[in-house]
Amino acid sequence: MSAPEDSALKDSALKDSASEAWYVVKQENGQCTIAPASSVEPTQNLDAPSPDVASSSEHWGPYESEQDAIARRVGLIRAGKCQPA
Repeated sequence: MSAPEDSALKDSALKDSASEAWYVVKQENGQCTIAPASSVEPTQNLDAPSPDVASSSEHWGPYESEQDAIARRVGLIRAGKCQPA
C-alpha cells in the first residue's frame, strides 16, 4: 500500500470510532467500565433508569469520544462514585 492509501484508511478508522457515542457504566462490584453505545442493549433507557433497577445500572454519558469517557471515569473515581480497577 502506498502512503496516501495508508493515511486514508487511518482517517476512515478514526472517523468511525469518533462518530460512536461512549458511556461510563458502573458494574455491580463498584468499578466503572467504558462501553460503546453499540454494546448497550437497545431496550435499556440510559437517560431515565427505572427505580426498580439495581444501582449497578448507574451510568454516565453519552460522550463523543472514548477519551472523553475515560476522562469522566477518572473524575468519577476521584469523586468516589466508582472504584479504581
